[in-house]
Amino acid sequence: MRELFDEVAGKSGLDPQEAVRRSTRGPRPKRFYQDAGLVEAEGGFAITLDGKPVRTPSRGHLVAPNRVLADAIAGEWQAQQEFIEPLSMPLTRLANSVIDAVTERVDAVTDDVAKYFETDLLCYRASFPEGLVARESEHWDPVLFWVAETFGAHFILAEGIVHVRQPDAAVAAVRAALPQDPWAIAALHLVTSITGSALLALALYARFRDADRVWTAAHVDEDWNIAQWGIDEEVAARRAARQVDFKAAALVIAALAPPSG
Repeated sequence: MRELFDEVAGKSGLDPQEAVRRSTRGPRPKRFYQDAGLVEAEGGFAITLDGKPVRTPSRGHLVAPNRVLADAIAGEWQAQQEFIEPLSMPLTRLANSVIDAVTERVDAVTDDVAKYFETDLLCYRASFPEGLVARESEHWDPVLFWVAETFGAHFILAEGIVHVRQPDAAVAAVRAALPQDPWAIAALHLVTSITGSALLALALYARFRDADRVWTAAHVDEDWNIAQWGIDEEVAARRAARQVDFKAAALVIAALAPPSG
């Protein structure tokens, strides 16, 4: 079991695309337990299988910080059928990453998220066609206006893929708004890597945008192309896999983010 989740975790423990690729190797283990549950433990609630604690790939205890997340993780284990399918357990995979890879290196993960502010998706705009330009503005401009008003962070827009250097003050302002809780920053890291936008991830954490609107905003360009040219099965499968991980990260953020207002 530990080796299987090692494979699914991928090299970084936070990359869903790498996770999908690596998880196709090796046999699937059979379900070996009857009931998944949880018990109160130091730091929150420990996940159990037939009363025995679940361990992460690095042998840490699988402990969620609150009951909402613990119930959801235990639900993933309970939902397994004859074989255990790690790809159907995104919360467990994210929890393993938090416990094994993020808890002791929150600053490094925060730095990795903050790098996206320098080349954020929302700052690179299409110059044509007119419909796509309008769609990007509709979904992206409100987030940039919110960031400017809330954090005093003013980002520079560019057309195409020519790099534009963002003001250091803007990047520093939004970096300071990132959470320092390992679960929250790991979830933001996952949302950021999937969407290409740390600004969208921050809007989700601050409850300025809900998960559905963030997902839609992140896929404006892709959805435009799909509407023009269609989508093949391989692209659809990759997108579906990303969305599974995105929804898990959004659930973690919703369970941990501060109340709006």
